[in-house]
Amino acid sequence: MKNIVVLDSTLRDGAQAQGISFTVEDKLKIVSQLDRLGVAYIEAGNPGSNPKDLEFFERASRMKLKHAKLIAFGSTRRVGIPVEEDANVRSLLKAGTDAVVIFGKSWDFQVTEILKTTFEENIRMIEDTVRYFKSLGKEVVYDAEHFFDGYFSNPEYAMETLKAAADAGADSLCLCDTKGGCLPMDIYEITGKVVEQFDIPIGIHTHNDTGMAVAGTIMAVQAGATQIQGTMNGFGERCGNANLCTIIPTLQLKMGYSCIPKENMAEITSVARAVSEIANVIHDERAPYVGKSAFAHKAGMHADAVVKNTYAYELLDPEEVGNERTFLMSEVAGRSAVLNLIRKVDPTITKDSPETRQVLDRLKEMEHQGYQYEGAESSFELIIRKMLGKYEPFFELKDFKVIVSEPAQPSEWNSSAMIKVRVGDQEEITAAEGIGPVNALDNAVRKALSRFYPVINEMKLTDYKVRVLDSTSATAAKVRVLIESTDGNEVWTTIGVSTDIIEASWKALADSIEYKLGSK
Repeated sequence: MKNIVVLDSTLRDGAQAQGISFTVEDKLKIVSQLDRLGVAYIEAGNPGSNPKDLEFFERASRMKLKHAKLIAFGSTRRVGIPVEEDANVRSLLKAGTDAVVIFGKSWDFQVTEILKTTFEENIRMIEDTVRYFKSLGKEVVYDAEHFFDGYFSNPEYAMETLKAAADAGADSLCLCDTKGGCLPMDIYEITGKVVEQFDIPIGIHTHNDTGMAVAGTIMAVQAGATQIQGTMNGFGERCGNANLCTIIPTLQLKMGYSCIPKENMAEITSVARAVSEIANVIHDERAPYVGKSAFAHKAGMHADAVVKNTYAYELLDPEEVGNERTFLMSEVAGRSAVLNLIRKVDPTITKDSPETRQVLDRLKEMEHQGYQYEGAESSFELIIRKMLGKYEPFFELKDFKVIVSEPAQPSEWNSSAMIKVRVGDQEEITAAEGIGPVNALDNAVRKALSRFYPVINEMKLTDYKVRVLDSTSATAAKVRVLIESTDGNEVWTTIGVSTDIIEASWKALADSIEYKLGSK
């Protein structure tokens, strides 16, 4: 099995993505996650660009990493500046890492139009910088910026820049498709020529401006590259970088390469989700391998086949990448998909039981009314319990009123709710304020029920979505409300549909509380 060296650039290139800004604490947490995954290098930032990265490197140097090696990133010396006097070079040394990534220009256009210097001076800049760090005992990865654009423009000079780095002692050469415009077949051909000419490891660094960063990386490996650079979840500038969460499983599980320790592959989904959480972005649920949809089955024919043999519609066992299989509840779901949820309530029910058909018919009826249970299976589980006689209500809503005061500032209590509920033979009437009517209603029902069920204090709402189902009906249109809740251990989603947004919200909120109380 051929080894592939993984250099993760989430904390450097990934941090350049729109909407992402890592604190020092964020970066330290991500380092721990990447080390848990087992990548070889963590390109942790450019100490010459900001003081935050210098603080990070100082604190990260005290971390005890099991797998990964921290690597600092910076450029060649500036035009006409002795390497020892260059501020960026000195910052790289302050980072204190055993390895550095040095990027330099490989495109003649960049040399003359951006650096405003000569081809010869650019070659000296590469040689001087690489040789200087090697003289200090550093491992040096040379990133040939814009290499593929440079090769198309002036192949002889592009190759000459690589030779300058190699002759100066670089430990590896990384070919960068910096603008993300080189097609996979061209990357394969050009990488193959570089591999033939140099006897040191060749790397690949692609961007996703044509949507082909993963494909380009795979083709480079096929051509002989043994180092891959990318980011978790494809974070990066413009359209992003090559997505390591797709590349690593593909190379290791589908093509027979070794990228990370075999036993760590099952961590990749949890690591990917943790990085999304730390970056404060919504995780891509349609991502290959690590998204919820990767092993989700909705069509009845698909679900039935997967129940019989998962190989029918899955490229691998989801447990191999730490993910899980799900069957989505919808009007196109077959009996096999519905049966999985029914058996959570009553394991004795079979595919041919009349209850299975009844539940399936009920599902189709409810979806026709505007419900959508593929994202709210907790509400559908409650319906199944009611249909199978396994449901006992924990409370009954008798009445509620909501008052909204306008105008109000966004941070002010501008709504109040009064609610009457019955629990057993007791009634409770209470009121509460909130920021908006739904928040006030949520606060009121919690206040009313917490005396009977203190466990609801453990749960909180984490997401609230509203969708208008028929915009042609204007303000009389039905709305669908989805509420996501958690108790710190489990996450569940419930749904409500009505022409009244408050009523729809109440239905979803009531289901959320009922689900929590029923699973406690």
